[in-house]
Amino acid sequence: MQSDFTPNYKIEYSNPLRTQSTHIKSGTTIITDAPTDNHGKGEAFSPTDLLSSSLVSCIMTIMGIVADRDGIEIVSMNADVAKEMAANPRRVAKVSAVIDVTLKGADEDSAENLRRVGLACPVARSLSDDLVQNIQINFNLE
Repeated sequence: MQSDFTPNYKIEYSNPLRTQSTHIKSGTTIITDAPTDNHGKGEAFSPTDLLSSSLVSCIMTIMGIVADRDGIEIVSMNADVAKEMAANPRRVAKVSAVIDVTLKGADEDSAENLRRVGLACPVARSLSDDLVQNIQINFNLE
C-alpha cells in the first residue's frame, strides 16, 4: 500500500455474508447483508442497495447545495427508490426513483436548474453508462 494512502473508512467482514463499515472521522457505522436472492439473510441494506441509495442521496444532496446557494428553501424532499438486477454478470441494471420536492422561493427555471445539476451529481457521473438511471423529479413550487 502506498505511504500517502489515508483511509476514510474501515470495513470488517463477519459471517455469514455481512460487513460493517465504519466512517473513521465520525465513527458512524453501516451494516450490509447479502440479499435473500443471493444467499443472504436480507436483514440490512445490501451493497447494491447502497449503490442505488447513494445515487439518489447524491442527487438530493447536490440539489440541496445549489438551492442553499441560490436562496431557495427546500420545504421537503423525499424519494422512493427501486433497483433492478441483471444476471450474467450479476449487477445493478436499473435504478428508478421518484423524488418529490417542495420549494419556496423558486420559479420554473430555478427548479429546472436544480433538476439538471442533481442529475449530473458525482455518483451519477461515476456509474457505468450500462446502468439505466430512471430518475423522475417532481417539483411543487410554493
